[in-house]
Amino acid sequence: MSTFDKVSVDISVVLGTAMMPIHQVLRLGRGAVIELETAEDDAVQILANNLAVAKGKVVINGNKIAVEIGDLLPRPADMR
Repeated sequence: MSTFDKVSVDISVVLGTAMMPIHQVLRLGRGAVIELETAEDDAVQILANNLAVAKGKVVINGNKIAVEIGDLLPRPADMR
């Protein structure tokens, strides 16, 4: 078994962002819709342990939602 088999990486996909005052966030209830500052064909950001590593697009694969990786982002100089 390789040493890398035991390494965990948290992968997140950011579909978009929104800014709103905290009093508005506290009033959100079940079924609330938050409009994002993103169009449906915009690239999504892919994060590994909260570090941006790639851009991609959302695709529908059967009855599942998936993310197709498009562009890998350059690593910061201190991580090379």
